[in-house]
Amino acid sequence: MNRAMRAVLGLVVAVAMTAAAPVAAQDAKPAKEKVKVAHFHLTGELTETPQDDSLGLMGDSITSLKDLLERMEKARKDSAVKAMILTYDGMPFGFAQAEEVAAELARFKADKKPVLVHIAGEAMAVNVGLYSLIAGASTLSVEPTSDVWLTGFTASPVYLKGLLDKIGVTADFLHAGAYKSAGETFTRTGPSDEAKENMNWLVDGLYAGVLNRIGMSRGMTPEKVRDIVDNGPYTDEKAKAAGLVDAIEYRDQFLAKVKETFGPDTEIDNRYGIKKGPRIDPGNPFAFLSLLSQASSGSRKSTKDAVGVVYVEGMILSGYGHLSPFGGSGGAAYSGDITAALKKAAEDKSVKAVVLRVDSPGGSALASESILRGTKLVKDAGKPMVVSMGNVAASGGYYVSCESDRIFASEGTITASIGVVMGKMITLGMWDKLGVNFLDYERGKRAGLLSTSRAWTDEEKKILEGWMNGVYDDFKGHVTKGREGKLKKPIDDMAGGRVYTGKQALELGLVDEIGGLLEAAKYAAGKAGIESYELRAVPEPKNFLDALFGDLSGEGDRNSDLSVTVGGYVNRLTGSDATAGVWQALFPALRAMDPVRARAVLRAVGRLELLNGQAPVMVMPEEIVIH
Repeated sequence: MNRAMRAVLGLVVAVAMTAAAPVAAQDAKPAKEKVKVAHFHLTGELTETPQDDSLGLMGDSITSLKDLLERMEKARKDSAVKAMILTYDGMPFGFAQAEEVAAELARFKADKKPVLVHIAGEAMAVNVGLYSLIAGASTLSVEPTSDVWLTGFTASPVYLKGLLDKIGVTADFLHAGAYKSAGETFTRTGPSDEAKENMNWLVDGLYAGVLNRIGMSRGMTPEKVRDIVDNGPYTDEKAKAAGLVDAIEYRDQFLAKVKETFGPDTEIDNRYGIKKGPRIDPGNPFAFLSLLSQASSGSRKSTKDAVGVVYVEGMILSGYGHLSPFGGSGGAAYSGDITAALKKAAEDKSVKAVVLRVDSPGGSALASESILRGTKLVKDAGKPMVVSMGNVAASGGYYVSCESDRIFASEGTITASIGVVMGKMITLGMWDKLGVNFLDYERGKRAGLLSTSRAWTDEEKKILEGWMNGVYDDFKGHVTKGREGKLKKPIDDMAGGRVYTGKQALELGLVDEIGGLLEAAKYAAGKAGIESYELRAVPEPKNFLDALFGDLSGEGDRNSDLSVTVGGYVNRLTGSDATAGVWQALFPALRAMDPVRARAVLRAVGRLELLNGQAPVMVMPEEIVIH
């Protein structure tokens, strides 16, 4: 074909396409956007640190607060989503976590999208903290015959001296700060006057905050809400009459009303925002190999601008944790892991700012200092370093936060507890009950300083108090440096182990702003000068197979590991495998009879891992049961 013929043919094709274009434009109809209602079912365990469930193995058993908030935010910004359904099935929330989710629901409603809550069965037997989460619904309905147990809450510190007396163990503790009552868990059967004063101040703050949030959500004064709570519990009809719920209906009736409101073709998406795992054919003998292949191929590391989130969740301990294939690091925050994550975030060019998410009662002073230094590495790299406090950020949890650029807390956060404690257990009485005798041959004047055979002498206490007060002075020094120009009182008037709610801490200048994780991230991004960003956990979570095979290869198992089991705690306390076995057999029965208190006792006993014969530690006062 010569050049002339090609030119003619090209012209014919062009004319034909031009002629056809108007017809195509006339035939094309804009695709109608399908109406969606995003359904969030609150069930399973709520964690702070995200888990990678790209393989779809965890289902609804574990949800991170970050993922839940991001999914809700995505639904709010999705033009196809016209409303949100919220149902509840036992997911445990702390006061601060409930406050953060309630704030996201309020933003959803502010964007002219209704939040429809339906509670079935016995789920309404919840405390006022959880009710404050759902109270702000556009419509809150319950099943017929449901009971609304809005009766307030009880805060119950745990005291173990009676238990230790029965097994012949004596606790010897020192503390810096009159209100630093962490040792009272093991040395008393009830609180000191200072501890009682502090606890009443804290609980009054928590209760007032919850009543105020419920009142704002339901259009009532806090005094009216207090009166309603004092006259609870309520049947479904009485709850409706009191303005606690809006409708009484079965789930199918509730869903029928949703369809009636938004149209019969409305899609109710009960997996909204959840990434789908790989499909596996159970009849295929090579299914596992296929799963392994998909897991190993993984997703490429994101290079988008990011606000990195580093988690401090659980008791703060030195060293490195042992990653479980089921997620987490044994319920503890290991300084080696966290400092490495902060260093990685400081060096990663795609991470423009960092949020330290703290949900910790504190722990080792040395480990807390190491994490604090990690936050300074981020600041030295020229990146904004912001703290978001969860349910608890007290003692060591406040220590690691205090020199950040800005601190966000929820009103219901428990924080501060600026003080130091140290102690040891005297176990000879226990061994005597078991018919076991020891004879110590000491060399060196202070050889028995950490011995479990005897209490400290007055001279030894004086030496240890001097050492401990040095750590306490360092703590106060970090706070006054990090909060320079912001503190409303002299540091000694706020320290001493005193514990505050987030709202009280804001009034004292110990935190900067009331807000949750998303607000902290938005502020950090603004300081970094970025508008579009992803919220990225650092280090990024590993999926089940990564964790499993990394564990088998020894990867990540560095200088580990402090036991986190009941047996581990008791074994460390008593040196007895048999005693540990008794506890392991006993605790399932205790959990069955009184699960909330049993877990609190377990956590309190667990503190002995850190407190018994160790260097000064920074932990919040008592282990508190709120129910």
